Amino acid sequence: MQKSFPKEFLWGGAIAANQSEGAALEDGKKWSTADALPTGIFGNIVIPPPENYLKKEAVDFYHHYKEDIKLFAEMGFKILRISISWPRIFPNGDDTEPNEAGLQFYDNVIDELAKYGIEAMITMSHYEMPLHLATEYGGWTNRKVIQFFEKYAETLFKRYSHKVKYWLTFNEINMTLHAPFNGAGIMADAEEVDKSVLYQAVHHQLVASASVTKIGHSINPNIQIGCMVAGGPMYPMTPNPSDMIEMMHKDRNTLFFADVHVRGKYPNYMFRYFAENDIQIEMTDSDKEILKNTVDFISFSYYMSYCATADEDLNIQSRGNIMSAVKNPYLEESEWGWQIDPQGIRYMLNLLYDRYQLPLFIVENGLGAVDDLIEKNGEFTVNDDYRISYLSAHLQQIYEAIEDGVEVLGYTSWGPIDIVSNSVCEMRKRYGFIYVDRHNDGLGSFKRYKKKSFDWYKEVIATDGKSLF
Repeated sequence: MQKSFPKEFLWGGAIAANQSEGAALEDGKKWSTADALPTGIFGNIVIPPPENYLKKEAVDFYHHYKEDIKLFAEMGFKILRISISWPRIFPNGDDTEPNEAGLQFYDNVIDELAKYGIEAMITMSHYEMPLHLATEYGGWTNRKVIQFFEKYAETLFKRYSHKVKYWLTFNEINMTLHAPFNGAGIMADAEEVDKSVLYQAVHHQLVASASVTKIGHSINPNIQIGCMVAGGPMYPMTPNPSDMIEMMHKDRNTLFFADVHVRGKYPNYMFRYFAENDIQIEMTDSDKEILKNTVDFISFSYYMSYCATADEDLNIQSRGNIMSAVKNPYLEESEWGWQIDPQGIRYMLNLLYDRYQLPLFIVENGLGAVDDLIEKNGEFTVNDDYRISYLSAHLQQIYEAIEDGVEVLGYTSWGPIDIVSNSVCEMRKRYGFIYVDRHNDGLGSFKRYKKKSFDWYKEVIATDGKSLF
C-alpha cells in the first residue's frame, strides 16, 4: 500500500511579523520589543532601537506580501501561519483605539491568502509586544497588561474571526523562562530575574491566554484556539535513575505550560517546585476560574531534542533555539550546533497525544543553513539538498506518528521564505524554500528566487506526501 498523509492534512509554512514584515514605523506602528533586540543576544536590549538593523526592513513582506503569497500558492499551500504585530494594532499597547491602518494591512493579507484558497493561522503574540508596555509597565510582570492583551485580542477576533479559523495565543510561551525580555518584555536576563517575578509574569500570560480563549469562543464559537509551546523532548543521558528524574524535571519546563492550557489548572508538581524554591505568586480565585477556559488543540515547534543528566561531568551543553541542553552523542549537528533528530518529532507527537488526547499541529520545523545563490540555466537558485534531506526525514517521522494513531492537523514549515533569524538576528541563517536577496550587511535587492526545495515541497503537497517514500 502506498504511504500518504490524510487528504485533509494542512500543508503550509509559518512566518513571524517581526522577522518578515519590516516597515517598523510605517502606517502608525511604533517600536516593539523585537525592535529592541537587534543583535540577537537576548540580554542585549537597545532602547531606543538603533538607526539601522535587519528587522527594521526584514524581508519587506509588508510591501511584498502579494508576490510572496503567490509563490506560496504555487507550492500548493493550504495554510499559512502568520503573526500579527501587536504594536501595529495598538502602537503603545495602552491606546484607547486601534490603528486602522494596521488592521487593514492584515485584512489585505488574509484576503490575499483567501484568493488562492489558503487558510490563515494567526498567532497573536509572537515574541513581540509594544515596547512601551515593557519600558513603562514592566512587561508581563504587570497584571494590567492582561487587560491590554484582552482588548487587543478582542479587536482581532471581531475583525477577523469570520474568515480565520485557527488561532494561537502566545508563541513558544515556555521560552519566557529562558528569554524573559524576548518572551515577556522583562528587561533583564533570565538569571537576573527573581523567580517569583518571572513566574508571576508567566502566570499573567497563562491567565491572559485563557481569558482571550474565552473571548474568542464567545465571539465565534466555530473558531479553533490553540496554545503553542517550544517542543524539545528530553532523553535521559543514561539509564541511571537520577538521569530519569532529571529528564522528568526538564520535560516539565514544557509540559507545565501545556498542562495549564489543556487541563485548566496548575499541576501539583508546580506547587512543590514553588515551595522548594521559595517562589511566591499572586493567584486569585478569579484567575483560577479564568484558567478553566481550555484550548481546542495544541501546537508546537520542533527543531531538536535534548538530553538530561544529573552528572555534572557529562553536562556538555548544545545550543538550541533560545535554550541549551546536554548534547546527545548519537546525533549530528547543523551549522549552528542544533542537533538533528527526526525521530524526536515522532516521539514528541506521541508524548503530547498520549498525555492530552487533543489534536496537534506542528507549526514550526526547519533547517537554518548558509545558502549559496547560483546561476543555473539562466536562472538563479539554491541547491539545498541538505534542507530537503532534513525535512524529508522529519516528515517521514510525522507520518509514522499519524500511523501510531496521533491526530495531526497539519504542518507549517519554518519559514517558507528566508526571514531574519530570531536567535541570531541575521540573514545568513536561512530557512526558506524561497531565497531573498538580503544580507547581514543590510544590502540586497529583496528579489525572490526559488530554491531546489521549492519544487520538492510542491511535489510533497501535490502527492499528499507520497513523494517522500
